[in-house]
Amino acid sequence: MGQSYHALWVHLVWGTKYRQPTITKELKFRLFSKLREIAKEKGYHLDFINGVEDHVHLLVALHPSCSIAEVVKNLKGISHIWVRDNQLSDQYFHWQDGYAAISVSPGRVSIVRNYIRNQERRHSRQSFKKEWAELRKHAIEIRNDGF
Repeated sequence: MGQSYHALWVHLVWGTKYRQPTITKELKFRLFSKLREIAKEKGYHLDFINGVEDHVHLLVALHPSCSIAEVVKNLKGISHIWVRDNQLSDQYFHWQDGYAAISVSPGRVSIVRNYIRNQERRHSRQSFKKEWAELRKHAIEIRNDGF
């Protein structure tokens, strides 16, 4: 067989610095559009994105040559500079240092996509702190990763 196939799905989550509500309604869709643009330029498949004032969720399909750490570094770094350079926030806008990266089985992609789609509704009932605690139950914590 001369072809390679892959289905490497990752649910990425990260927050704003100090969980400040800096992703305003005015900024939200411009920021999401910029994250899609960065992903496209870098060759990542950003399938779905959503979030609320203090964090974002992304569903990304990656090529096997992509490093999750590099993907996150590019998305966070380039978008932060873009917001700053274009003065798109009246507040200090910066991403938190860490992130969550959770693998997604191809059969559960639609479930995760729906989870991301319903962020506003979810956070009208549940805090990000509680959501983060739920995500961490299934993760290995790595400190000092530079993000």
